[in-house]
Amino acid sequence: MYTACFNALKERSSLSQTTLAELSNHCNSHTYNKESFILKHNDVCKHIYYVEKGLVRIFYYKKNKEITEWFAPSNSFCFSIVSYFDAKPSNLIIECLEKSKLVMLSKKGLDKLTKTNLEIANLLNVMLSESLKMSQKRMYNLHFQTAKQRYENLFENKPEILKTVPLQYIASYLGISAETLSRIRAKIS
Repeated sequence: MYTACFNALKERSSLSQTTLAELSNHCNSHTYNKESFILKHNDVCKHIYYVEKGLVRIFYYKKNKEITEWFAPSNSFCFSIVSYFDAKPSNLIIECLEKSKLVMLSKKGLDKLTKTNLEIANLLNVMLSESLKMSQKRMYNLHFQTAKQRYENLFENKPEILKTVPLQYIASYLGISAETLSRIRAKIS
């Protein structure tokens, strides 16, 4: 039932069939419509989300302006890290940019399994380290790359984002204005 999600997890860490069977007891799947919120502002993040199909945007508000933190296309994971680990209301919001099918891995279930299953504990360690590395790379890019370099990096690594995501969200993700993004795109085209 959770084949794509479990395959993505097995790419990160070895998981036995027994572990997958245990894990399946702590997962559920749901299809969300475009513009649906998976995690709302001030909700506590109680899941790690796997985007089986679709595209979601992770963002927050700063002075009533939406700031895009991340995009999670098909076959990727997302969650609000601080809210998930601290069980505090989330500043991040997760919204579907298109109809999306997600598998939700329950924090409560994962916490229970980490106490009894070394494979799950190792998996969560790998997933956390991946998330931290992505965050550090993102901060490095924002601080040390030009706007053009950030756009080119996105174009090289996530071209599907540029084809499907509205330009204002891409500009926000890159930390630039929509006008600057338009100038960069005009020069590159």
